[in-house]
Amino acid sequence: MDRQLIIICLLTAGINLIGTLAYAARIAGVRTGRIAMSFALFNMLVLVSRTSNSFLGPFLAKRIESRLATGGGDALADDFRVVLASATCAVFVGILLVPTGQRLFARAIGYFQRNRSTMRMILRTATPAGLNAIRQSVAIPKASHIHDLTRTRGVGWGVLAANVLAQALITVGVLASLYAGYLNPEYRVTASQLSAVINGFATILLFALIDPQLSVMTDDVVEGRIDAALFRRTIVWISLSRLFGTALAQLLFLPAAGAVAWIAYYV
Repeated sequence: MDRQLIIICLLTAGINLIGTLAYAARIAGVRTGRIAMSFALFNMLVLVSRTSNSFLGPFLAKRIESRLATGGGDALADDFRVVLASATCAVFVGILLVPTGQRLFARAIGYFQRNRSTMRMILRTATPAGLNAIRQSVAIPKASHIHDLTRTRGVGWGVLAANVLAQALITVGVLASLYAGYLNPEYRVTASQLSAVINGFATILLFALIDPQLSVMTDDVVEGRIDAALFRRTIVWISLSRLFGTALAQLLFLPAAGAVAWIAYYV
């Protein structure tokens, strides 16, 4: 594995880790009662994750251009699969860090409520007090949490399946479109632009089917209709469906790249 591929994998892992931990902000909102602030924090993290995803394009495109110039394109598919694997590993780590994340976000919400400055809140993480808060917030998932997953989920299998599909498409969108450019180099610019179509469809799934479910459940927790434990289990199930989605991306990668290459030719 060369340095360029390591950088791409680290960037991919960071994007997916942030995206997974963003769900912990919703749990923190329920714990603190600061729902609007938790939603703002959640949206900020999702924005960072989605925006950072666009930076993958230039790194991956440069790798494809280099392979086309040197004739080493046979290893590209394996390289991209390593990148997809790094996304899956990062989501798994993010799930394990959800208990830690919710405690950190609860502290962040409380700090922002007192100081009303996003920049000061971010800079505080580098201070001794901020580092101490991070240390105190570290929590390891308990075995009982795994057993609790057998209880009521809070969302239907259809919602979870939609999230699996959406996460798979978001994970594979940029990679498949760029690899399609390698498969069909004459139309590689057209193929690279089709990633926006794939990601756009996945984003519609997320905002139309997944986010409303979590928003309604958040209101139900605040109003006392459901308990916080059920909401936390739902977040875990949503996170697990994200994990399965990144794993599904491995299976969708080559078919998606072939489909994009075909569409780029006939569009």
